[in-house]
Amino acid sequence: MRHATEHHITVSRTARYYTIGAVENKPTEVWFALHGHMYLARQFIRYFRILEDLKRLIVAPEALSRSYVNHAERRVGATWMTKEDRLNEIADYVGYLDRLYSHLFETLDRSSVKVHVVGFSQGAAAACRWVAKGEAQIDRLTIWAGLVPPDLDLATGGTKLRDAQLTVVLGDRDEYVDSSEAAEQETKLRECGILHEFVRFEGGHVLDDDLLSTLAEC
Repeated sequence: MRHATEHHITVSRTARYYTIGAVENKPTEVWFALHGHMYLARQFIRYFRILEDLKRLIVAPEALSRSYVNHAERRVGATWMTKEDRLNEIADYVGYLDRLYSHLFETLDRSSVKVHVVGFSQGAAAACRWVAKGEAQIDRLTIWAGLVPPDLDLATGGTKLRDAQLTVVLGDRDEYVDSSEAAEQETKLRECGILHEFVRFEGGHVLDDDLLSTLAEC
């Protein structure tokens, strides 16, 4: 019996994103908020309402892959990638985020705007890969309740991460990020010469309003 042969074809598809604020306000800050596993963008962006300000445009892209979280309730969530065909899924979402960035800056003057990317949980890995592999110019990267993914070679491929102001935020009761993994990552970032700040807060695998506000004012 012959084995099946795998093939790929590139197709166009429609991506969805939500915003708080408007390009017409000529914001001086653009925040890209990348949601965690099985969130929808319209749900995730609510956490950023505390940052609402005329000077800020908050953009929440939605991951391209959706499925039912709960079939009985017909509740849907989105995910950035799975283990299946992962390299193509990563390439697809990096290209998607680059296209969204370019779309926004067709209207905005990039030289007068500071761009901040916040990735939460699975979105933290997606944010790191976008900053490292994409074409977008990012000023500040915050990875929250997640770590830099191990597939990124920080020693040779961390140039863009070095250029961004990197902050890693972890709750002291986060059940998904082991404290030893966090310590190992901090050591690796330091050894690779990637300047960063590690911030801890009292809490679990969640966004913290007070800390988010503090980061926004820094």
